[in-house]
Amino acid sequence: MGFSEAPEHQPILFGLFLSMYLVSILGNLLIILAVSSDSHLHTPMYFFLWSLSWADMGLISTTVPNLIVSIQIHSRVISHVGCLTQMSLFVTFGCMDDMLLTVVAYDRFVAICHPLNYHVIMNPRLCVTLLLVSFLLSFLETQLHLLVALQITNFKDVEIASFFCDPSQVLNLSCSDTFTKSIVQYFVTIVYGMFPISGILFSYYKIVSSILSMPSSSGRSKAFSTCGSHLSVVFLFWGTGIGVYIGSILSHSSGNSAVSSIMYSVVTPMLNPFIYSLRNRDIKSALRMFYNRII
Repeated sequence: MGFSEAPEHQPILFGLFLSMYLVSILGNLLIILAVSSDSHLHTPMYFFLWSLSWADMGLISTTVPNLIVSIQIHSRVISHVGCLTQMSLFVTFGCMDDMLLTVVAYDRFVAICHPLNYHVIMNPRLCVTLLLVSFLLSFLETQLHLLVALQITNFKDVEIASFFCDPSQVLNLSCSDTFTKSIVQYFVTIVYGMFPISGILFSYYKIVSSILSMPSSSGRSKAFSTCGSHLSVVFLFWGTGIGVYIGSILSHSSGNSAVSSIMYSVVTPMLNPFIYSLRNRDIKSALRMFYNRII
């Protein structure tokens, strides 16, 4: 359904989303280049931030380019196969974001609460295993959404109350087997929403307790700065994502779903590089070295 049918709004929307997309891609590419080019950043935390940048680029690339093209050609029609493909890719990359945010919280918990054993616990094998588990869980969630979406028989001339094939809106098109749809939606909300956020909150409860017991005020401020950046992304991404998902379960009225979807599908991938890494001294140093090497 898009945002507005007024012709005078189309150039503004086109410029806005194109600039947000380019900023997001550039920011995340800079993080990937910085981490890849500097051996000092080959640590668990930056490995997960590197992976998060790839997931963010995939997440925003499944929605915004198609939106930009639809604004340019003045058509919001999408095929059945195209819609399911977009939904599947969005769920995969969105769940990767979900899982990686949880993994980053665990990494910070180990680094702050068990600093002497950090490199023993967060060894390369465990880091790769956590990344693979995140991908497998994302793939499982995609299959659950497709299980419901493929049961929809009447997929012609329907309207989706969002600017892309939002999973929460696509599943609402199912009228034949609402029981299966509700079970899948509640299962996804609990397993991929409540469990990870509970793990993050528990990790930060332990982290805050450890930080408050630190004798050094500079150490406390540095730890709080790192944790504050992560928590702001977590609540921005999960707060809007779970809100839209639960809202679609409780009500079919989706007037504000498109605006809410922008927050976790466009704004969060764009802000992640700035919140997480471009404010980071190590990342700035790595980017400076990379630039000098090119020059």
